[in-house]
Amino acid sequence: MKKIALIVVALVMTLSANAQFEQGKGYLGASLSGFDISSQAKKFHINVDVKAGYFFMDNLMGLAEIGYDHLDDNGNLFTIGAYGRYYITQNGIFLGAGLKFRHTDDFNDLVPGVHAGYAFFVSRTVTIEPELYFDLSTKGTDYMNYGLRVGVGVYLFKDQYTLKNR
Repeated sequence: MKKIALIVVALVMTLSANAQFEQGKGYLGASLSGFDISSQAKKFHINVDVKAGYFFMDNLMGLAEIGYDHLDDNGNLFTIGAYGRYYITQNGIFLGAGLKFRHTDDFNDLVPGVHAGYAFFVSRTVTIEPELYFDLSTKGTDYMNYGLRVGVGVYLFKDQYTLKNR
């Protein structure tokens, strides 16, 4: 009996995740990292990103991102970026790539990056999204970052953010 219940729960979770990645839906998210390993030694590092996205096609989302990094040994970084994210076969696993512009008092930098993660649905629209990322700096390997980022996302249905004609 427990096996049947477990299978039913897995099917329901798969079906609910399936409906989230459809064309026309929106996305809002935030993530936190500071767990990264870098080729540059860092005493303390914390990063906060805020993201907004839109599904242009089923399983394909465009994302805009604004971020803030605090680095004890390099000061503060501000970032703005654009990404694409592809969800593999509606199971919550995603792959992404994009480009960020980094600004500090000392330098400006273009940073291409890739990431892979999983959207774990805790409710119909809210997710916890752990992801691995790799950012390659155009300033050299001293500014390259890779690591783990944990985020929270909200997948918005069309009727949640548009006004209907009544």
